[in-house]
Amino acid sequence: MRWRRMGAIMLRQFYILRGSFSRVLPLFTWVGIDIVLWGFISRYLNSVATPGFNFVPRLLGAVLLWDFLSRVMQGVTMAFFEDVWSRNFLNVFATPITVGEYVAGLVAWSVLTSAIGLIVMMGVATVVFGLSFASYGWTLLPYLMILFLFGIALGIFASAAVLRLGPAAEWFVWPIPAVLSPFAGVFYPLATLPAWMRGIGRLIPASYVFEGMRGALSGRGASAMLLGWGLVLSIAYVLLASLFFSAVFRYAVRTGLMARYSAESVS
Repeated sequence: MRWRRMGAIMLRQFYILRGSFSRVLPLFTWVGIDIVLWGFISRYLNSVATPGFNFVPRLLGAVLLWDFLSRVMQGVTMAFFEDVWSRNFLNVFATPITVGEYVAGLVAWSVLTSAIGLIVMMGVATVVFGLSFASYGWTLLPYLMILFLFGIALGIFASAAVLRLGPAAEWFVWPIPAVLSPFAGVFYPLATLPAWMRGIGRLIPASYVFEGMRGALSGRGASAMLLGWGLVLSIAYVLLASLFFSAVFRYAVRTGLMARYSAESVS
């Protein structure tokens, strides 16, 4: 892998971002709105709930973590869509860049944009609503890693789906986090769900994160088993998504799909 080629993908995204205020604003705006909205909801619930029970780390913390996963996924897909919308995809692969270098560049750009979003969310949650991340303990960092890896896997998979089905298929991509959230148990334990939904939830790495975080906040301590399962699943999904993207790319080249790429067709 040539790191300079991966860096070139990041540099292109930086130039696009630098030249468009409408692309910079969403990095801060939507995450800030989510934290402010759920922060005030958490405060209201604290005012009507049993004294001593704090909704801020449970509800606002869950929103922060789920938003982080969504931003990671969108960091990959949005960088990919920039090439789709500008009809630049063929031009990129007319260069010596490989599929692995291209995907690695998208992932590296997602690291940067999601880190910016996470810093904004943590700053607003801490300063405005007094969310203390110390209450989560040492597990916060590995759980963030699980969410990051799973978000990367979703982003690569979604990009591959659009590459295979056409640009109009991007409308299948945006609802993915919303569709997964009921099964991941973001705001409630998996035990709340019916058996069939629990079965799906156990296949989602994020569910182990939220189950583990609730356990830590309840004083039961961190669960190494939940952490291990979440990490194994997230790494497996990254590998599977990468293989899927490579297979779709080879199919697109072999069948001439890339040459017929247009913003109007879904085939």
